[in-house]
Amino acid sequence: MGDLASASLFLRLIVFLSCIAAATLALAQSTDIVKRIPLPNSDFPISGAVVVPPGYETIYVSGTIPQPANPSATNPADKYGDTKTQTVSVMKQIEATLEKQQLSMSDVVMMHVYLVGDSSKGGQMDFAGMMAGYKQFFGTPEQPNKPARSAVQVAALAVSGVMVEIEVIAVRKRGVHAEPAGLK
Repeated sequence: MGDLASASLFLRLIVFLSCIAAATLALAQSTDIVKRIPLPNSDFPISGAVVVPPGYETIYVSGTIPQPANPSATNPADKYGDTKTQTVSVMKQIEATLEKQQLSMSDVVMMHVYLVGDSSKGGQMDFAGMMAGYKQFFGTPEQPNKPARSAVQVAALAVSGVMVEIEVIAVRKRGVHAEPAGLK
């Protein structure tokens, strides 16, 4: 009976160690992905925080301003359009920049938005207009990833008539992508 008890104890020890090994492997794999922490009790389309594990490269995209919506306009405000139009233009440019690096908007982990006050809104930033453009690119069924983000009103940007400038930080796992265009 002693041998049976020893065999049973040995079998339980093997099962226990197997469970610990499986849990360790699961934990190691789970820390290998970017974790987006939602805002508590909110459906607002940004992350409260983003945790990037070791083994990822960081790509910083410089502040980007919109292309003229109406290049022939002489009035700077008419040349670039409203805040929503400018936001969509900027997002498309950022998307193109990321694609050249074999990334997408889903790889963006941090965003800084600079908005100039809109004269048609009493000099206040058009946050709703920016959000209308932003929500076309983030938190959608096609692209559910949401970056951590800040949005601030600034006195002016470098180009007259421009009310939106956005910079982003994106990440990618090392070795997953081929060498991006323009990096040597």
